[in-house]
Order: sequence, then structure tokens, then C-alpha cells
Amino acid sequence: MEPYDGSDFYDDDRVFRQYILHRSRAESPNELIEKPIILDLLKSSPRKAVLDLGCGYGDLIDELTAGGVTTYTGIDASRNMINLARSRFPDKRIEFIQADITRWLYPVAHYDTVLARLVFHYVADLGSVLEKLGKTLITGGELVCSVEHPVITSSLESYAAGQKKTSWKVDDYFALGRRSQHWMGSNVIKYHRTVEEYWRLVTQAGFRITVLREGCPQAALFNDKDEFERRKRIPLFLILQATKL
Repeated sequence: MEPYDGSDFYDDDRVFRQYILHRSRAESPNELIEKPIILDLLKSSPRKAVLDLGCGYGDLIDELTAGGVTTYTGIDASRNMINLARSRFPDKRIEFIQADITRWLYPVAHYDTVLARLVFHYVADLGSVLEKLGKTLITGGELVCSVEHPVITSSLESYAAGQKKTSWKVDDYFALGRRSQHWMGSNVIKYHRTVEEYWRLVTQAGFRITVLREGCPQAALFNDKDEFERRKRIPLFLILQATKL
């Protein structure tokens, strides 16, 4: 079976069910490491009109609306994700659209903040998407994004389903491009970029990077001390905040 690209991976029902269980784990690094940093960065971003790329099932909606967001548009290529999001948040002021973020027609100078959590490593031509985001943001608007850390995406040989990672093989780090990973019971295509390459693409698209974080775990967020110590061994996320010039 050919590997899925990011736009249809989560519409494999088996993958989708496994992913929802995966994200609901008490020790999920998405919840304990990546999400708290994203929320911290959003505190300093203008957030009246938010575009959420790769919105999934809308797991930041409650925090965003509580923080004063008046217009929210979530985009995701997955039918399963969008259907779940709509069922969870039927409020008409919250809009979910099933679309490929590489082909969606972005309105010009419309959004204060673009949020893109763990979606850019599925995009082959990221430079083109970032150029579109530069146009859809107002001047001074913010891009807040996270990706799998390049230490992770460089070589996926160390991943073994059902086993906790205690170390990671870093290889072919400067060989940018396509990687295939067996994950969530199927195969998916991801795109490896170095930290330097993410920096180049974001700034080339007309942004000034203001914050770079690598997902350092915070002990206060972990109930399990051993899990906290394990998560300190390798970085899982690269997180950027950038302002449109």
C-alpha cells in the first residue's frame, strides 16, 4: 500500500480512531509540552480573527474563545477531523472548512493570527503556503506554528510502534525532503527540514521570527516524574512565533 500524504491520512478510519486514543492519553506530549507553549505565545498575539490551519477536531477552541477571539476559521483536509470538530462546536460563529491548506483561497489581509499546529511537516511546498499566509495576515499579524522537531524528522528509523522512545537516531539531517513513516497503523509522508531551513522559509515569506522554542518540558505539568525525565532526553517540537512585516 502506498503511503498516505497528510491530506488523507486521517480519513483512514482505523488511523483516525487510533489517533484519537493516542491524543487522549494522560501523558500525551501534545498536551503536556506543545499545547502549553502555544497558549503562552498566543497571549501576546492579536487574536480577534484567527485562522487555524490543520485545526483537527478543534482542541484549542475553548481557550481561544475564552481569550477574546471573535472570529475563528479552522481548516483541515480530513473529513473525519472536520466532522468531529463540527459536532463538538456547533456555534455558528465558529467555522470549520474541509480543505487542503495548499489549495484553499486565502482572503487578503483578513486575519490577526494564523495558528498552524503540527501541520507544516506534511506540506511539500511550504514556501508557497507561507507566502499565502503573509498575504492573508494583516500587517503586524502573527504566525504561531509548531512542527515535529527536525531531530525527529531527520530519520524515522528509531520509531517503533507500542514502544516508548528513550533515544533517537539522527541521520541524513541535511538531506531535506520526503520521509515515509509507519505511524498509527499505516504509512504517512512527512517532509524533513532543518531548523535553519524553517527559519529561511518563514523569513523569506516576509515574517520576522520573534520566538523560537524547542519544547523543553516543565516539571510542574507532569504527574509522572519518570515520564518528565524521559521527555527531557530529546526535543519533540520546534515552535515559532513570527510577525508579518
